[in-house]
Amino acid sequence: MTEQTTSVEEIQPESGPQAGPRVAGPASEAGAAELEAAGPQAVERPSAEQPLAGPEAGVLPSPGAPPVAAVEGDAVEVQAAPAKAKKNRRVLRAVLRWTAATVVFAAVGSAAAYGITGMERTDVPGLATKSDGRWDYPTIVKPPLPSGSPGPFAEANKAGAHYADLRKLLLPAPQGAKADAALRGEDGWLPRKTFLAQFGKANGESVDQMLTDYGLRHVAARGWTVADGTRTRVYLLQFGTATAAYELVTDQLANYDSPTHALRGADLTERDELFPDKVSVDEVVRFAYTESKPYGAEQAREAYLLAGDTVALIVQTRKGKTPEIPFQQTVVLQSQLLG
Repeated sequence: MTEQTTSVEEIQPESGPQAGPRVAGPASEAGAAELEAAGPQAVERPSAEQPLAGPEAGVLPSPGAPPVAAVEGDAVEVQAAPAKAKKNRRVLRAVLRWTAATVVFAAVGSAAAYGITGMERTDVPGLATKSDGRWDYPTIVKPPLPSGSPGPFAEANKAGAHYADLRKLLLPAPQGAKADAALRGEDGWLPRKTFLAQFGKANGESVDQMLTDYGLRHVAARGWTVADGTRTRVYLLQFGTATAAYELVTDQLANYDSPTHALRGADLTERDELFPDKVSVDEVVRFAYTESKPYGAEQAREAYLLAGDTVALIVQTRKGKTPEIPFQQTVVLQSQLLG
């Protein structure tokens, strides 16, 4: 408990109509003499049960309550009952602690609620969500590069070459899919004529000449069919340099609004406006198309990817309408493998 001792001579009386008696006592010498004459018995001392009045007790003094003071000599010493004051302080501290704890718990609860409401439904454990149709692909892992070989987009790799095995850069089939044996090729390398067969006779001959002119080196492919009948074909074509691959795609195979050479059975093909731009992969150029109505018994979707010295062609077909999400998923995953 803090004790305050104030000399009577140091306190000057207040002026004005609202001036009143000070707790420190009278300011005049006469008043001081009266206090000396009266002695300590003239001031009522608090009992042990009398609460401390003032801010230190945590409560306001009741109106008209006498000051709690002791007079000694020329000074007036403010005192209070220590037992009751300590008890009141303990109660006050307990109240403050519980109040602070309540505020903290409320803040934490609000933050947790905000975090839950801000999450996607699929991010919250225990909340099921309807499937958007995407396929269950295995974990995609890029094949290791030969020792000392740079990546296709490294500054030191001027040719933009993929030094990893091209066959290992093919996207694996999703879970439950049936592999297309016709695209396995011999030791994983697909004959050129098998690749050209999907363009039909006239377009196939034209594409064949282009592949020769731009120096095609290898073709690797993989295909599969899932339970709903969607068939997928992925072709990787590797050239001598990134420049040759770039010129082939941008000058001969893909335009902005449609491919230059239509696939067999998909003559009316246009740019896929529904393919989201935000899922693009750095350094990989993409041209995505979809067969427009009226199409025949099945609809085709196709995409050309340009990544360094390698060109990818991805084709999906299904009776009726080919689903959008699996096509986008397949194109993006294959882009990541090449990027």
